[in-house]
Parts: sequence; C-alpha cells; structure tokens
Amino acid sequence: MQCAVGNICDNTGTWRYLTPAHGSTELTYLGELNENFGRRIAGYKPSELLQIEAVFLRAMGYELPIAYSSKKPKNPESKDLLFQGLSATVSFLCELEGISDVMDCTELFDFDPSDAQAVLTK
Repeated sequence: MQCAVGNICDNTGTWRYLTPAHGSTELTYLGELNENFGRRIAGYKPSELLQIEAVFLRAMGYELPIAYSSKKPKNPESKDLLFQGLSATVSFLCELEGISDVMDCTELFDFDPSDAQAVLTK
C-alpha cells in the first residue's frame, strides 16, 4: 500500500525532498544537487526515482502532479489498480535496466497452432 519509490527506498520518505510535488518529475534544488553529484538512492538517480513514481501513479489513474484538485482514482486500494501500477512500474524498471520486459506476456501467446497439435498427439 506504499508508493512505488517508497518501497524501493525501504519505506523511507527521504526521496520526497527531491521534488516539489508528489508525482512531479521536476527536481528541487536538493534533487538537482544530488543528481549532479552522481548520488544514487537504492541504485537509482533522483530523476529516475521521480520517473518511477510518476509511471506508477499515472498507471493507477492519478493526474500528476498530485494536488487537491487533481483527478484521482475512485478506489486507489483496488487490487486491479494496484496491479496496473505494479505492472507499469516493473516494465519501466526493466527499461531503465536495459533488460527485456518481464511483464510482457505476448510471447506466451506467440505460437504456431500446428506445433501445439503435434505436442497434444504425442
């Protein structure tokens, strides 16, 4: 039930000082300073952490950056919404790491039906 980056950062909120608003990808002065010095938090640059959080929140249906009048999901604790956020976040993390998307299940459905029939008749 924590945010994506909160979980990455072991449920600490120190990353929140890197941005002026929750869901924003804009760095504060402190965020820019850390970014320019090459500091990484839980293995990610400050700008990457903000992008990760934004991906999670957008996938859940939040309008970013989050403000009092922003569009929000009706039931943010919905397991379906949380799974959508998780899926989008994991896909983005794979992109950041330069690996194939582990959430992409299209390969499971990419088969030749004649191959399946041959397996069934054996």
